[in-house]
Amino acid sequence: MASSGVASSAKAKYLQIADDLAAQIKSGELAPGAALPSEAELMRRYGVASGTVRKAVAELRTTQLIETHHGRGSFVRSRPPVQRKSSDRFRRAYRTAGKAAYLAELEASGVTPSVTVLFVGPTAVPREIAERLAVPPGTQVLARKRRYFRDSVPTEEATSYLPWDVVKDIPEVFAENPGGGGIYARLEERGYVLGEFAETVRARLATKSEAVALTLSPGTPVIHLVRDAITVEGRVVEVCDTVMAADQFVLDYRFPAVD
Repeated sequence: MASSGVASSAKAKYLQIADDLAAQIKSGELAPGAALPSEAELMRRYGVASGTVRKAVAELRTTQLIETHHGRGSFVRSRPPVQRKSSDRFRRAYRTAGKAAYLAELEASGVTPSVTVLFVGPTAVPREIAERLAVPPGTQVLARKRRYFRDSVPTEEATSYLPWDVVKDIPEVFAENPGGGGIYARLEERGYVLGEFAETVRARLATKSEAVALTLSPGTPVIHLVRDAITVEGRVVEVCDTVMAADQFVLDYRFPAVD
């Protein structure tokens, strides 16, 4: 039910409507996963034209309170809690204990993590990844593409690129499950001891394919993170290209305060 405060506000009408619907979502009157009232119903309820309703719905999408699916309508978002991605997730102690970074950071969160492997095999390295691996574009590398879920909701998609000369004799990294500790543990077992990680992070809007993969509304922001895994000798032995639903992650880093 529309609140009486909508009509008295000096705000633009579409913002009044958006605020009213947001209040209903936050109070639980419109529960997670519930369908937003139809455009016709909102027009009738608030006494406005269709264009005003559409602007109000767009405002709710911008604030990440709803998601819109073509042909189905708009729904209150029912995303899992925000996850912190700490730089500590790559500690060697986790790998030694047989825990890959994703599972290590979620083990105490109270959610059920899962991973779907989408592709493992040789591929021609993209130009931007080639630069980070210091190989010519188009060089054959091993690609490992995964989609990560929390409580069955997709939250991120990542593709790892590894130099062929590094991995060709490590059969475990060609398997969907490379074993305890993940691919970093397998690399270190073969003498590629990791010394540091370097990450480049930027925010942008999701592409159409990314929105489909992560069940995002059109125009939803994502975090695009690219990470280099670097050995103690200074060689990049993996580049991981990751796209994450921006509203689901906080990036948490620690830096040494020395030269």
